[in-house]
Amino acid sequence: MAKKESSLVVPDEVVMNKIYVIRNQKVMLDKDLAELYQGETGRLNEKVKRNLKPFPEDFMFQLNESEFKSLISQIAISNRGGTRKLPFVFNEQGVAMLSGILNSDRAIAVNIQIMRIFTKVRQMLTDNTELRLDIEKIKKKLDNQDKNMEIVFRYLDKLLEKKESRQGVTEPRAKIGYKMSSKK
Repeated sequence: MAKKESSLVVPDEVVMNKIYVIRNQKVMLDKDLAELYQGETGRLNEKVKRNLKPFPEDFMFQLNESEFKSLISQIAISNRGGTRKLPFVFNEQGVAMLSGILNSDRAIAVNIQIMRIFTKVRQMLTDNTELRLDIEKIKKKLDNQDKNMEIVFRYLDKLLEKKESRQGVTEPRAKIGYKMSSKK
């Protein structure tokens, strides 16, 4: 059964704006996920810590100081009065695993929506890659055409030079037409 856009739990744009690239992975912050689930970050992290088996390091990891500072500067998070611990981040598989430990209807609905958005983002990246490859092909063709045009113009320049050099020299031209004989 397909859901209509109006029945989405959270607008797709809101979720997309909460996906970051850290350590070459698309991830979401624990704080943002808790907000989407309408819960508290501490409670989310408690549930994860009680159920660590489904969260290996390639599904979830804690940011280090420099990553966190970089993230703060990129997205203008206020650090005042907020985070006491370095945040955890979850990639697509980690978010999927959250659905196993979070039982609320909202958490399940939000997770389904997040999974769909991760799929859309992956498709957009694939589409962009294909587009980029097509553009490169066109550039190569244009480069080849530029080289061919350059060769044509060089030949034209040589022909013009030959013509200009011959303009001062008059060669006897063969007369055309009928010759009248002088005998009558």
